[in-house]
Amino acid sequence: MDAPPATTGPAGLIARLRAKLAGGSSEASLTRRLAGTIFVIRVISAGLAYVSQVLLARWMGTSDYGIYVYVWTWVLLLGSMMDFGISASAQKIIPEYRASGAQALLRGFLSGSRWLTFAVSTLVSLGLAGIVKLLSPWIDPAEVLPLYIGCMTLPAFVVANTQDGIARSHDWMQLGLMPQFIIRQALIIGITALAFLLGYHLGAVAAMVASLGAVWIAMAGQMVVLNRKLADHVTPGPKVYDVKGWLAVSLPILLVESFYLLLSYTDVLVLQQFRPSDEVGVYFAVVKTLALVSFIHYAMSATTAHRFAEYNASGDKARLSAYVAHAINWTFWPSLAATIVLLALGKPLLWLFGPQFMIGYDIMFVAAIGLVVRAAIGPVERLLNMLGQQKICALAYALAFVMNVVLCIALVPRYGGHGAAAATSISLSFETVLLFWIVRQRLGLHVLAFGK
Repeated sequence: MDAPPATTGPAGLIARLRAKLAGGSSEASLTRRLAGTIFVIRVISAGLAYVSQVLLARWMGTSDYGIYVYVWTWVLLLGSMMDFGISASAQKIIPEYRASGAQALLRGFLSGSRWLTFAVSTLVSLGLAGIVKLLSPWIDPAEVLPLYIGCMTLPAFVVANTQDGIARSHDWMQLGLMPQFIIRQALIIGITALAFLLGYHLGAVAAMVASLGAVWIAMAGQMVVLNRKLADHVTPGPKVYDVKGWLAVSLPILLVESFYLLLSYTDVLVLQQFRPSDEVGVYFAVVKTLALVSFIHYAMSATTAHRFAEYNASGDKARLSAYVAHAINWTFWPSLAATIVLLALGKPLLWLFGPQFMIGYDIMFVAAIGLVVRAAIGPVERLLNMLGQQKICALAYALAFVMNVVLCIALVPRYGGHGAAAATSISLSFETVLLFWIVRQRLGLHVLAFGK
């Protein structure tokens, strides 16, 4: 604690908590506040997503809702990868340009990165629409038009991701995250609710049109605000576009993000192939319940990445090492506390999904192991990406992904959800050990929440 408590009781507890969050160096205090902001945004977003899923399922019916979820899942997966990793690499490129005083390159990246991702995602979306056209004889006719609308959604989705990375690099976390996680979800709920109240048939096509409008409106509003804020922080002048340099940094990061995404979905996808749908539903409820722990890791990763790059660019290794230790501690201990609370309240939380979901309670303990182990090294994957170790980081994630696939195929047919949880926890533990060793060997840093 940074200061002794002045009072006892609830007021004293709140005062001590505020002192802890605000105490320490200015960088540490700022990091905790920003991470807290991101965590709150993600929790609110999860609540809105849950509400929207319930409402859409009730308004649309099983068949149309299934089509909508199918198409929207493709938008989420493809949209997360079609920016070439620039949304993540922005947190490395922007601090390095600022540290070196390369204002022309900085101005070029701030505008050029968005034009690049928009142009490429538009071309890819047109290509995907062509594929849908070619495959239309073999696609369910009810899916064709929603898929076309999904293709129209992708460019705005990708540009919003790019703007998110730019905003985070300037510590504008609310501007980066709220349009995607709060405003977009609220617009989808609002537009579909209005259509439902006006008596329109709310099928998959109408829901995708609402999502299309929500994505484009949120992205456009974010762009207006971002441009105004950048105008106050970046002096006008000539622009230099180092597209080759951007891609050299971004593409290895894209590999890391892609393998992480695959690692996150492997257990559910394999479980769906080998076990009944009711087991998949129970397992999915367990994963969603434990998502709170992942939000903490995400919050610290999003907050710290550009500072890793900034301190490395300035050559201040002592400051970097201290900041890394701070980020790891504020990832692991809150994650451990959240895990304990979620496990203690696991049965009533699963009961919210339905009484039949409570049979997944013991799976929570198996799945929680991997999350806690991963939290023990904090956001080191961002550290490696920001310090030029993207390729070795991608290799580590690829190995963990392959291990997860093999273990899931071996364990899921016999053990079901328990096997999927065990496979994922073992793979995350392997990934953690591998990343710890890589950081120790390549960077000479200790990245465990305990020990030296």
